Amino acid sequence: MQFSENWLRTMVDPKMTSDELAHLLTMSGLEVEEVEAVAPPFSNVVVAEVMEVVRHPNADRLNVCKVNVGTGTHLNIVCGAPNVRAGMKAVCAMAGAVLPPGLDGKPFEIKVGELRGVESQGMMCSARELKLSDEAAGLLELPADAPVGQNIRDYLALNDLKFTIKLTPNKADCLSVLGVAREVSALTGAALHVPTARAVAVTSDEVLPVTIGAPDLCGRFSGRVIRGLNAKAATPDWMRQRLERSGQRPLSALVDISNYVMLELGRPSHVFDLAKIDGALEVRWGRKGETLKLLNGSTVEVDEWIGVIAAGGQLESLAGIMGGDSAAVSLETEDIYLEAAFWWPNAIQGRARRFNFSTDAAHRFERGVDFATTVEHIERITALIVEICGTFATRVGPVDDQSVNLPKREPVVMRTARAQKVIGVKIDDAMVADIFTRLGLPFAHSEGRFAVTAPSYRFDIEIEEDLIEEVARVYGFENIPANAPVAPNTMRIAPEDTRSIWAVRHQLADLGYQEVVNMSFVDAAWELDFSANLDQIRLQNPIASQMNVMRSSLIGSLVANVRYNLNRKAGRVRAFEVGAIFRRNGAAVDGALSVAGFDQPKRVGAIAYGPALDEQWAAPARAVDYFDVKADLEAMFAPRVLRFVKTAHPALHPGRSAAVELDGVEIGFIGELHPRWLQKYDLPQAPVLFEVDAAALQHKPLPSYNAISKFPGATRDLSLLVPQALAVQALLDTFTAELQVMPNGNIVQAIVLFDEYRGKGLADDEKSLAFRFSLQDTQNTLQDDVVDAVLGAMTAAAVQKHEARLRA
Repeated sequence: MQFSENWLRTMVDPKMTSDELAHLLTMSGLEVEEVEAVAPPFSNVVVAEVMEVVRHPNADRLNVCKVNVGTGTHLNIVCGAPNVRAGMKAVCAMAGAVLPPGLDGKPFEIKVGELRGVESQGMMCSARELKLSDEAAGLLELPADAPVGQNIRDYLALNDLKFTIKLTPNKADCLSVLGVAREVSALTGAALHVPTARAVAVTSDEVLPVTIGAPDLCGRFSGRVIRGLNAKAATPDWMRQRLERSGQRPLSALVDISNYVMLELGRPSHVFDLAKIDGALEVRWGRKGETLKLLNGSTVEVDEWIGVIAAGGQLESLAGIMGGDSAAVSLETEDIYLEAAFWWPNAIQGRARRFNFSTDAAHRFERGVDFATTVEHIERITALIVEICGTFATRVGPVDDQSVNLPKREPVVMRTARAQKVIGVKIDDAMVADIFTRLGLPFAHSEGRFAVTAPSYRFDIEIEEDLIEEVARVYGFENIPANAPVAPNTMRIAPEDTRSIWAVRHQLADLGYQEVVNMSFVDAAWELDFSANLDQIRLQNPIASQMNVMRSSLIGSLVANVRYNLNRKAGRVRAFEVGAIFRRNGAAVDGALSVAGFDQPKRVGAIAYGPALDEQWAAPARAVDYFDVKADLEAMFAPRVLRFVKTAHPALHPGRSAAVELDGVEIGFIGELHPRWLQKYDLPQAPVLFEVDAAALQHKPLPSYNAISKFPGATRDLSLLVPQALAVQALLDTFTAELQVMPNGNIVQAIVLFDEYRGKGLADDEKSLAFRFSLQDTQNTLQDDVVDAVLGAMTAAAVQKHEARLRA
C-alpha cells in the first residue's frame, strides 16, 4: 500500500515528524517498508511566465526569452526547448539555483553566463532536469493560473513523501488512506476528517434492472445510471498528483475517479459504458464454456467457480476482479452505469491467481471490503464524476441498492485478565475501554469483560486473541518489556524405545549421505514413472507448471538431485531426504496434524550413485551396488533384523529390487533404478536407492541384559545344492522356522551365507550355497551329538521343502 503523506495529513494531522509517523505506524503493525521523497532536493526554482520569445541571433535552434519570475524585472534567458512560447507558464531556475545531480553525480548550479554571445540569467526547466519524471521533450508546462514567482516546490507540493507500508493479510481495513488515517487517529488522538460528499441531486428516474442470482457471491449491489457526461474532461492536477504518488498511472477521468476513491476509501468500483450494455444485469456464477475478454486484453474461460456480471447473455465483468473489454468506458463514452458491491471474500479468494494475474480490486475484495457503505461511496464517486465530467446535459439517476446476504456480526468477548496475561503488562478495564473507543470498536462492558461487535469494515476480529492484539498494538509493542519467559522447569523424558528423527539424520550422515530438502510438489510425470500413481493429488494453483502434484514417493526428487549433481561434474553422489509423502485415504479424518481424505506419512529415502568408495590406493574402483546400500539400510535398523523379499516396483530394476519387511510388516523398498528410467533421465549408470517409513526407523528395541557365556562356541558349515531359482531368503526362513520348534534350536546364534557357486561341476539349473552356523550353549559345553542333530535337522528341512542336496 503506497500513499502520499500530504494526502494522509488531509484526513489526520498528528503533531509529529515524518520519521516519528513512520515509526508509529511500524510499531502498530503497519510496517513502513520505505519512505521516499517525491522529488530530490533543489532550490531557487519558481513559477515563471514567458513574456516574449525571439530567435537567437547566432543560433538556429535557440530562442531568447523575456521571463517574468515575479521580482519586478524580467530575466533574459536563452532556451532551446521546442515548446517554449509567449504567454506560457513554466518552471524557471534563477541564478544561484542548485538542481539535482546529473550523470556525474554532482549538483548542478545555475549561473549567469553567455550562450553564443547572448547573456542568459537563468534556465527554463523540463521535468527530467528536476528529476520529476523522464519527460524531456520540452519545458514542464504549468496551468495558466499558476502564481508567478511562487516556489515550485510549494506550488507542486514537492515537499511530500511517499509511504509504502507492508500489510499483513488481516489488515484489509488499511488498504486505503482513510484506513491508515483511522489507525493514526486511534494511536495519536488526532482528529479524524473523513472525506464526505454532498448527495448529488437526482435528476432522472432511470434505473438499470439488476438481478442477484448468487447471494453466496454478492451480498449487496448498488448502482446508478448517469447520462450526458464528457469523458474527455481532464483529470484535475490534484487528483493526478495523488494517484501518481500512490503508484497509479492516470488514464482518463472516469477511470481515474474510480481508482482515486478506491485508494481514498478502500472501495473498488466499476464504471460500465451504458451504451454497450444489452439489457438488464445479472450477477451469478459463471457457466462452463463461457469466455470473457478482459480490460488487460486477455481472454479467459470461466466456470461455476468464477463469479460474473452478465447482460443479455454476454459476460461483462469478472465479479470483484476485473471488468470486461466489451463494456469498458472510453473517451467517447457519454452514459455510464456506476457500480459498487459487496463481494463475499471466500467467493473472490484464489480466482485472480487462477488466471495468473492480480488486481487491486481482487486484492481488497478477497480480504473484505466495507459492506455498509456502498451507497455513501456511490455518492462520493458520483459527486466527483459530476464535478469533473459533468455537462449541462448531465442527468443522474437514483441509487438502486439491493442487500441480499450481508455478514452477521456476533460479539467477540475479551477478558481483561486474559489480555493482561498474554501481553504481559498491567491492563485494567479503563485502559481497554479507551483503546476500543479510539479504534471505533463498539462494545458492551461488564466487570473484566468486553463484548465487541466488529465494524462493517473490519474482517479481522473473530476470536478473543484478535482483540488482545488490538490492545497490544495501541498500547505500543515497544512499551511491552522484553521479559524472559517464566515456566516450570520440568524434565520431559523421551520414550526409551523411540529415537528422534534427528538421530536418524545423524546416522545417515555418518554413513556418508548428505541431506537434501526438496519440494513436496513434483512433476506429474515423476508420479507416473516412479510410482505408477494414477490417482494423483493435483494442485489448483501450482507455483510452477512442472510442480503440479503432491508427491507420493521421494524417488523422483532424489533422482533429480543426482542429475543436478551430475550436470555439475560431481561423479559420486550420496543423498538422503526425510520428508512427508501424500496419498489419498477416504478413511482419514481431520486432526491436529491430519487432513480428512489424505495420509501424510513421513518417509526416509536415500540414493547412492557412482563409485562405491572415493578413489584410493587400498581398494580397486567399482560402482556402488545393491549390497552396499542394503548394508547401509541394515546398519540403520541394527540390531533388528530386516527381511528382504523379491518384489516388482515401477521405479526399480525387476531383478534387483526387494520389499523391506520388519517383524512381518512391509515398511519400504530397495533396489536399482529401472533401466528404462536411466535412458529417460539421462543417467550413465544405475543409482541404488531405498525408501522406508520414518516411524519404523525411529523405533528401537529396549536393551536387555544377557550374561556372557562361560562356554566356548563352535562353527559348522553346510553346503547345499539347490535350484537356481530358489531365493536364499527362502532357505533362511526355513532354517529359522525349524530352529524355533527344535528342543536345542536356541544354541544357534547366527546363520550367514558365505559362498555361492555356479558353473563347472554343477548342472545348468543348480547353484551351490554355503552357510556358516555359529553355535553356543550359554549353560553347558556343546556336545558333538547335539551339534550334529541341529545340522542334520537343517539339512533335512532343506531337502524336504526345497529339494536341496547335500554337496559332497
